[in-house]
Formats: sequence, C-alpha cells, structure tokens
Amino acid sequence: MRVLGIDLGDRRIGLAAGETGSGGARGLTTLPRATATADLGRLRTIVDEQHIEAVVIGLPRNTDGSEGPQAAATRAWATGVLGPLGLPYVFRDERFTSQDAEVNLGRAPRGRSGGPPSPAARERRRRSVDREAARLILQAELDARAGEASR
Repeated sequence: MRVLGIDLGDRRIGLAAGETGSGGARGLTTLPRATATADLGRLRTIVDEQHIEAVVIGLPRNTDGSEGPQAAATRAWATGVLGPLGLPYVFRDERFTSQDAEVNLGRAPRGRSGGPPSPAARERRRRSVDREAARLILQAELDARAGEASR
C-alpha cells in the first residue's frame, strides 16, 4: 500500500511517500500553504501521480502529550482537506520530528562568502527540513504497522 506522509506547518506542507510492503519512506516535495481548496487540489494531483492509498499526518502535541491549538488546527485542516480526498488517514505524534530532521540533514551550509546563508538558501533549507520531518513521521507509522503485522 502506498502511503503519503504529511508534515503540516503554518507556511509549508512537507510530503513524503512510502510503501507498507517495503517499509521505506522517502521525501517527496514541500508545498507552500495556501487556501484549503488550493491545498486540496495540489494534494489530489500528488495522490494521483504517486498512486497513494492512505495518508499519515503529523499531529503536533505538546511536550506533555496533550493537544493544544496547533493540534486542533491540524485536525481541522485534515477534516477540510484530507476528508474530501476520500482516502483513509491517521494522525501520528510528531513531537521533535523537526529537530530530528535538522540533525539528520546536518549543519546548514554557510553563505558564499562564509557568512550567513541568503534568504533563498534559508528557504531551501526549511523546505528540506519539512520534507525530512514528513519522512520521519511516515517512517514511524510504517515501522509501527510492520511491528503490528509481525505479531
């Protein structure tokens, strides 16, 4: 089964794809957030192109495990955008995935002159982090499903 992983942010949507059979996830792309209608249209295209059958979306919980306003906003977005896709979707705890993504990607490159990176380079880095966070969310779900299947 082909599964789409989503790391939903205020400005960007990180996407990853994977398969339950192989258990591997890979980053796909990062989309800029727009209206719910525009987000739905772009996701529908990716779902069709990638032959996606299910979706995993990261749920931003507080460090104590409770849900705050960001989790409520994520749930509302999922209802409005993922619901119309007609695919099953599940939420996966995404605590610390962005930090883990930063670690996985390594240190951000410096600018050409050794100084801070340009605004464009910073934006490319943020998109990479969002894709990697989506991959981590999806990989955690695929690993959990594989563990359940082996019982």
